Amino acid sequence: MPRVALQEDAVRVAAGLLGARVVHESDDGPVAVRLTEVEAYAGLRDPGSHAFRGPTPRTRIMFGPAGFLYVYFTYGMHWCANVVCGPDGEASAVLLRAGEVVTGASLARARRPASRSDADLARGPARLAAALGLARVHDGTDLCAPTARVWLEPADDGRLGPVNVGPRVGVAGAGGDGTVFPWRFWLAGDPTVSVYRPGISRRRGVVAGGRLSGGEPAGAGAGRDERTAGP
Repeated sequence: MPRVALQEDAVRVAAGLLGARVVHESDDGPVAVRLTEVEAYAGLRDPGSHAFRGPTPRTRIMFGPAGFLYVYFTYGMHWCANVVCGPDGEASAVLLRAGEVVTGASLARARRPASRSDADLARGPARLAAALGLARVHDGTDLCAPTARVWLEPADDGRLGPVNVGPRVGVAGAGGDGTVFPWRFWLAGDPTVSVYRPGISRRRGVVAGGRLSGGEPAGAGAGRDERTAGP
């Protein structure tokens, strides 16, 4: 996928990534995941974003040019993968929340032995990253480089079907307001789409207003679930 396609607004990029394929050509073999669920995060103007309060060593890659992979560790257990998008310096990103393994299913199963079915292999952002074999070493990978071992392939025209839009999963606080941030996109009826869970404020112990998809947002807590993680 050309870099210019990822330089637009995060919401537009997120919608355009549905049906696209993420491919990782590892030493163990290739795995490709067709994206069925994504979420947009808009950096400094989004209280649900890791980058909301400015750059940190963890989020520095988000403040660079579009087309790079932002991989972070969450809840002491899981890696989650995001595509940096938008203009240089805006720190926008799209969380790769769920997808269908379309190449390398046997390798994905070996990486995800707890999966009860193939539909479960990449059903959630941490599961998706695990199925693809993505971890800290892939943070900062240039997805658009000719020599990249992790890259994006555009969606096939006419294969998507109906697309649903709604609040992000697991985001608490202002960023979890689904009327202001309906920035989760998923393929309607697809069995690989993750289960919606609301965000919970750790300080208040209450469910945040709206539905959400993304976790550990800047300035707000999130439910402790491997499927709730976002940039």
